[in-house]
Amino acid sequence: PRINMSIKKSICYGFTLIELMITLSIASILLSVAVPSYRSFVQDSLLITQSNNFYFALALAKSEAIKRNTRITICPSTSGTNCTASNIWSNGWVVFVDNNNSRTIDAGEEILQVSYAFSGGNTLKTSLAGTIMFRPDGFSPGSAATFSLCDDRGSNYSKSIVLSNQGRFRTETGTGSCS
Repeated sequence: PRINMSIKKSICYGFTLIELMITLSIASILLSVAVPSYRSFVQDSLLITQSNNFYFALALAKSEAIKRNTRITICPSTSGTNCTASNIWSNGWVVFVDNNNSRTIDAGEEILQVSYAFSGGNTLKTSLAGTIMFRPDGFSPGSAATFSLCDDRGSNYSKSIVLSNQGRFRTETGTGSCS
């Protein structure tokens, strides 16, 4: 029998120190550009989500008022069971059937939606303190207001929801009062 005594060559693959330093330099440059953009993206997404939540609460209140042929009220609330006389809506709100038109949640009145405080330190406020009531015809007399949703970047990045006495609402960007 023959014995094969050949020596196998081993090949080592890897990076040189210079290649590693160049790769780390490029990665750090890319991260310094990407991280601020990502933070802005996250803040914009949070504002859009929170704005949409309030917009859909208004839409729910209006559509339920028309559908049920009764008054539906939406009010700021920190507990989810009582209204607060505040112009700060970012602490939460409640949409409820207001059978006796008292603009407060009374025994036996159905709560349709509860929203709790916003995350991220964003604020939703308006000059109108108190409640918004939609009548069976969809109008909201005495409720004309602009709701401004702001984060720490200020008015240029704000989202606003403008509500008219006719019960119409629309969104705007960069027009909110964040002071």
